[in-house]
Amino acid sequence: MVRTYFNEKAVIWDKEIAEKDITKLKSMAQRLNLKPNSMVLDIGTGTGVFVPFLLNKIGANGRLVAVDIAEEMLKLARAKNFPANIEHIHADVVNLPIARETFNAAVCYSSFPHFRDKSKALTEISRVLRRGGGLFICHTSNRSVINAIHSELPAVQHDLVPDAESMRQLLSTAGFGTITIEDNADSYLASAIKP
Repeated sequence: MVRTYFNEKAVIWDKEIAEKDITKLKSMAQRLNLKPNSMVLDIGTGTGVFVPFLLNKIGANGRLVAVDIAEEMLKLARAKNFPANIEHIHADVVNLPIARETFNAAVCYSSFPHFRDKSKALTEISRVLRRGGGLFICHTSNRSVINAIHSELPAVQHDLVPDAESMRQLLSTAGFGTITIEDNADSYLASAIKP
């Protein structure tokens, strides 16, 4: 189960697994259309590796809600003492304890492959996004690299980034439009808008 896997890996995550290239993280955050003072949902926040870069984009008057299914990952994220404009919630993406149309944007950094029911997850994300809100599914490696790494790990071997056509179909079926997928040498970014 994905929750068990990430709870077990939490203690070594930042040191051995998480992206350490600050330039890549900063560059990815800059590519996300996040406005200052906006409400942003960070789904699969893990230990909060991407949080400082998201907070930098939305500023002190923005609000970030960081969600994760693995409570041990969240415990480490909370221990980093981020600014007061962040809230941590232990929840599954398919059943978010959040009112509809709350957020201006939702970010899935290095988490989307691990969503067991991707269709249901996208429908739930759409529910909590405001009209015109953006969804950003991103990684600081490309699809081939991510899928190769996951394929070698029995616990997550089926947790793959879908091909472009499948991703477009998933997003479209969940009601998203203006879909863009960029899969280049060193990163992956799928973005979409809730009409």
